[in-house]
Amino acid sequence: MAVTDTNPGLGPGAAPPGRPGRGAARRRRARSIGGTLLSLALTLLGLLLVTFIIGRVMPIDPVLKVVGDRASQAQYEAAYRAMGLDQPLYIQFWRYIGDVLTGDFGRSISTGQLVVNDIKRVFPATFELATLGTLIGVFVGVPLGVIAAARRGGIIDQIARVVALVGYSMPIFWLGLMGLLVFYGILGWVGGPGRQGIIYDGMVPVVTGLILVDSLIAGDWGAFKDAFSHIILPASLLGYYSLAYISRMTRSFMLEQLSSEYITTARVKGLSERAVIWRHAFRNIQIPLVTVIALSFGSLLEGSVLTEIIFSWPGLGQYITNALLSGDMNAVLGGTVVVGICFVLLNLFSDLLYRVLDPRSK
Repeated sequence: MAVTDTNPGLGPGAAPPGRPGRGAARRRRARSIGGTLLSLALTLLGLLLVTFIIGRVMPIDPVLKVVGDRASQAQYEAAYRAMGLDQPLYIQFWRYIGDVLTGDFGRSISTGQLVVNDIKRVFPATFELATLGTLIGVFVGVPLGVIAAARRGGIIDQIARVVALVGYSMPIFWLGLMGLLVFYGILGWVGGPGRQGIIYDGMVPVVTGLILVDSLIAGDWGAFKDAFSHIILPASLLGYYSLAYISRMTRSFMLEQLSSEYITTARVKGLSERAVIWRHAFRNIQIPLVTVIALSFGSLLEGSVLTEIIFSWPGLGQYITNALLSGDMNAVLGGTVVVGICFVLLNLFSDLLYRVLDPRSK
């Protein structure tokens, strides 16, 4: 008896339906991952090239910083050769890449320690400050931007505009000084400069380098309250700067979505205004909002220099500033590379979140 072909579209040896589609999806995913990794590698290479050029064009003699002004010519030339400065630039750059990839940024002239150890010591303070500032900016700025767009022209919209304008216009160092004067000097609501008071300094065992987290791990509520009282004012200032940017961008994204046809259709179908705003419009701005938040976090990591100086915050920004003033180029370049790597990783994290929030990008 002849067998009837129930699927004449398949010839001998043809793959079942769906497999070619899955294969094409895998190839697209592989190309996407490969493109992301290539872009990441090229960005890091460009970052290293820029920092290498900066280290060579700065009017600071790294050899004199090592041997001192009173060294003899023989000592100077010996140090010059030992540092590899007698080699061609391309060889110096290749060695520089190898050193950075192994975490070797040289030794800091200011502290006498390896730069990588200094960065491990100061970076957690900046990370903790920037993280808390970003959280304040997100949890205040996003709802403010959404409500301002939903009630365009209303009182909340006007308040959001003023908040954003002041956040962009006021110098952060002036806000920091006024904050210290009012909330610390006059009212006494917050702790003073530094991460902790003298009583609790060095009392909490270092586990993560984040004072708030380490004090919770140790179960020391007194140290936690003291650390929180010191961080809340600088974090709030950075958070205000962050929420000014986040609220403005959120408002802009929401206004674009609320004027779309699908929003009109949802309203015609009888959906509540709350569902239209949060379930439909807000869901569609999550992807660009991820980039905004990531860039805001990155800007706080590298842009908190003035805040750290005003509040005597022992973070990466203050470390790079002090190194620059003392001509310590190893520390300056090492800190700059770390900040650049943070930006690259944040962009990569944003790209991964795109794939989670938008399946079409997979």
